[in-house]
Amino acid sequence: MSGSNLETRSLLDEVRNFEKGFFFDLGHPLLNRVAESFVRAAGVGAVHAVSREAYFTAVESVSGDTTSGLPREIGAPKHPGFPDLRGENNRKSVEALVKSTGKESLQWGMAAGMYSGLTYGLKEARGVHDWKNSALAGAITGAAVALTTDNHSHEQMVQCVITGAAISTAANLLTGIF
Repeated sequence: MSGSNLETRSLLDEVRNFEKGFFFDLGHPLLNRVAESFVRAAGVGAVHAVSREAYFTAVESVSGDTTSGLPREIGAPKHPGFPDLRGENNRKSVEALVKSTGKESLQWGMAAGMYSGLTYGLKEARGVHDWKNSALAGAITGAAVALTTDNHSHEQMVQCVITGAAISTAANLLTGIF
């Protein structure tokens, strides 16, 4: 692509090209998949973290608490968001929001990049892409996600491994059905 062609392209053209190919060309398909998965999922993680905090902030400001109008005995959701967000001033609150959003973005990106890289590597090593590759990649990714959380325990690790394997296997088996 020539330089003059690049100068005349609009932002809309750039966004359309993202749908057609990779964000990156790192020289190897495995690296491309891992990097692209990481970046896309990290963006989703950031949006998720900020929108979750905005929701809980709005609910808290309207009702005065984070229970969404439900009594705690019934199972009102606890605020899983950013514990340090209510800083002494706005600057500390924004710093806490940025720090927590960055952490969650990295977690989402790590999980997506790891899963994508593992499924690709297993497909190349075994010569087939099947539910077994998805189950193993999901289990390993689940273990990695469990290790990134605060206060991880043996039970939480087992839960994440089983959940990762189950979700990725189900996704693989349901591909093409819908």
